[in-house]
Amino acid sequence: MRPLAGKVALVIGGTRGIGAAISRRMARDGAAVAVVYRSRSVEAECLAGVLREQASDVLMIQVDVGDVHALDRAIDDVVRHFGRIDVLVNVAGIAITGPLDDYADDAFDRVFALNVRAPFRAAQKAAAVMPHGGRIITIGSIVADRMPGAGGTLYAASKAALGGMTRGLARDLGARGITANLVQPGPIDTERNPADGPNADLNRAPLAIPRHGSPVEVASLVAYLASADAGFVTGATYDIDGGWGA
Repeated sequence: MRPLAGKVALVIGGTRGIGAAISRRMARDGAAVAVVYRSRSVEAECLAGVLREQASDVLMIQVDVGDVHALDRAIDDVVRHFGRIDVLVNVAGIAITGPLDDYADDAFDRVFALNVRAPFRAAQKAAAVMPHGGRIITIGSIVADRMPGAGGTLYAASKAALGGMTRGLARDLGARGITANLVQPGPIDTERNPADGPNADLNRAPLAIPRHGSPVEVASLVAYLASADAGFVTGATYDIDGGWGA
């Protein structure tokens, strides 16, 4: 079965790690897929080849979504190409960490531009063209609820903002049957946070299931939220964290 057949999925930050797994799952489930990415064009083209084996149509757009005008143009390009957006998945994010006194003067603006403003603007733009039953799914982080150590103030603050945004979107768009949900991963085995990396044991220490999760597991949760089966699920936060807060 291909539950997203005939749908168009836009994945922002969809070429690496969790984002790449989500892009592949959207294609496997039958959606035409647009992927927005910032860099590593060779990797993006390799992924595009994989997606084209399953998706009816694939569009790759290279842009820095921290630039709101560039993001607007990218979403306009998606709409021109496909004519619609049924599923929006916001994945792109940045982490600036370190001692509180060491943050650069522009650190707040850089983090919130990418982690909060970009998913808000993408949701605003995509919702304007979404048909009834559209889906908005944002990838946050479990540190929004529990910060395990020092050095992550800005990152945690930006991820916490996504919960309020998601609940607001659910209220604003519910009458149109458009759902908005937030997925908060814990430690996931990616290039940024490898299961055999120097901080891996510390990352796993709070978990009830003592291993890193996989990007495929996150993509499976996103696939459910994008499906018709999740039509009555909105304004919700789903932790996929191995029991981080248990």
